[in-house]
Amino acid sequence: MQYQSIDLHNPKYYQNRELSWLDFNERVLAEAEDSTNPLLEKLTFLSIGSSNSDEFFKVRVAGLQDQLKLGVDETDTKKQWSPEKQLEEISKRNKDIVRYQYDLYNQKLAELAEKNILFKHIEDLNESELHQTTAIFRKHIKPAITPFGVDAYRPFPHLNDGVIHLFVRLKKSGSPFIAILPVPLLIERFHILEENDKKIILFTEEILFKFLNELFTGYNVEYSFTFRITRNADLELKEEGADDLLSVIEDYLLKRKNGRAVRLEVDVRTASSTFKEDVTYLMEELDLLKRDVYEISGPLDLTVLSDIASQLKPTLLTESFQKFTPEYPSILNKQTVYELSEKQDIFLHHPFDSFQPVIDLVRQAVEDPNTIAIKQTLYRVSDESPFIEALKKAARKDIQVTVLVELKARFDEANNVHWAKELEESGAHILYGIKNLKTHSKATLIVKKDHRGFKRYAHLGTGNYNEQTARLYTDMGIITTNEKLTQDVADFFNYLSGYSKQPIYNYLHVSPFEMRDSFIDNIEKEITLHKHYGNGHIIAKMNSLTDKKMIIKLFEASQAGVKVDLIIRGICCLIPGIPGVSENIKVHSIVGRFLEHSRVYYFYQNGNKELYLSSADMMTRNMIKRVELAFPIIEEKWKKYVINILKLYMYDNTKAWILGADGRYTKAVPNKAKPVCSQNQLINYF
Repeated sequence: MQYQSIDLHNPKYYQNRELSWLDFNERVLAEAEDSTNPLLEKLTFLSIGSSNSDEFFKVRVAGLQDQLKLGVDETDTKKQWSPEKQLEEISKRNKDIVRYQYDLYNQKLAELAEKNILFKHIEDLNESELHQTTAIFRKHIKPAITPFGVDAYRPFPHLNDGVIHLFVRLKKSGSPFIAILPVPLLIERFHILEENDKKIILFTEEILFKFLNELFTGYNVEYSFTFRITRNADLELKEEGADDLLSVIEDYLLKRKNGRAVRLEVDVRTASSTFKEDVTYLMEELDLLKRDVYEISGPLDLTVLSDIASQLKPTLLTESFQKFTPEYPSILNKQTVYELSEKQDIFLHHPFDSFQPVIDLVRQAVEDPNTIAIKQTLYRVSDESPFIEALKKAARKDIQVTVLVELKARFDEANNVHWAKELEESGAHILYGIKNLKTHSKATLIVKKDHRGFKRYAHLGTGNYNEQTARLYTDMGIITTNEKLTQDVADFFNYLSGYSKQPIYNYLHVSPFEMRDSFIDNIEKEITLHKHYGNGHIIAKMNSLTDKKMIIKLFEASQAGVKVDLIIRGICCLIPGIPGVSENIKVHSIVGRFLEHSRVYYFYQNGNKELYLSSADMMTRNMIKRVELAFPIIEEKWKKYVINILKLYMYDNTKAWILGADGRYTKAVPNKAKPVCSQNQLINYF
């Protein structure tokens, strides 16, 4: 076959980004029917699926709707679909996924019922349970409820994003009335009743259905149903001409609360003869189309299931993942992280390795009188971050503290504004990033005085400086004193804090643009070497693959005969296994217990083995719209170690999904082979 005659831009070689994301969320939900997962963890996966979907609509669907409303008919770069076509396909695909989610939900209720955990409707309560419920309503719900009538004097109320609302049809003296009743986010969404050896779970909206007459005295309640809206959170952040980005972010957060409605979810279980009319009324008030409406036979907003699972843990002790303690490197029991890093690089693979050495790196620097400077990038941190406390303490001790707090980290903006102010008040020098770019890099630099002058210590990682998510996400990082690499990190921080063009680095590859160029160079080199030696091999592990230039270069590698193994948790716009295009590419996807968050890029290079860890996925936004880092694993023992981890992921035949040439994912099964679960093996190894 003449590869030159194949048009690698042909849309049939690609998957649409949004539909690929929906495929990913379906794989998350599929964990709720995986028999290897405990029951309460299955509930949590259903909750995660709902949370994922909310963010998808707030950002991705909202962006497409904005394009449509503004008359921007720009097609996506892979499938060549218009915004209208994408919205239609999203609605069709996602409605199938929502049905699947609620089928799973009902299956889990049946499994819980076998364990005497019952989700009841209000009409199914016995006298004792109803008595308890009445007390709950009078004491814990009714005082917090404010119903809103809708008429000429009471306009249609503002409906807050994500809040459960009751739509209530009333009558008085034969005249119809409408009221809307929001269920405040600050009251409990569910209540657990104890009855003999059983636990009965009741949703707050179910209780409200029973007692609506107490809220609308003098009126007859005909019927009610629950609904929920999702609002646009993808508002434009105007950085141009801003004197103070912090105040711009604060104003942006206020505006986001009032974003345009992008989705309407309605619970159809209590639908009446006028239900369709009422939904049409809501659509008109919210300026939504039929494709934006999701009719659901079940409780809205299943994110609540994670809270329910948490409260049920003491009752169902064996129905959660078995706890494990991340391994603290035993070698650090006899020497500090600084002493060890002067002898060798320290490689850490979280959550299997403890995150504590990274915390120690900063905390011990604060206590060392020889510390001159601490520099760190912060993207998402925990509410009680040990890094924030250590950096504040360092600044008060007159250590030069420079912190880049990325104020534009989506949905963490308010948290980051708060920490930026606290750090600044303590005397730290705060950077807000680079105009029109998000700084997503994960880097720390410590500078100390020693007998030779100055010594630099650096940490570089694939994940955030967040000790809580470090127990939930797989990420990798190194602590190093390699002189060329720490010089690169120093140059990188100076590039962020001062005015200069991007430096020429020894080892680091930094986006925008340069990282993509370096990966393309590595792929081209792999192709050239493969033509001479026939042993080309690329392995790339990432969250998502969307960048078309990178995809085309991987197609070219496949056409040249290079073996390409991709381990992609989420979006994959490349379709593998197409003869003459991608027949040498395999795509694995693993969800499992941990959020697979590490980004690793390996090029065999005829045995020279180039291996990089990175904060970046092969996504266009990471390549050209963010400040990202890719850094090499230099020491051979750690290089071998990481390559073996990548191979373990590829051998996984219990949690992995395989993407086929038809664009569909198929769950891997062991068949007669030995079952391999990569995450469990890593837990057991440590």
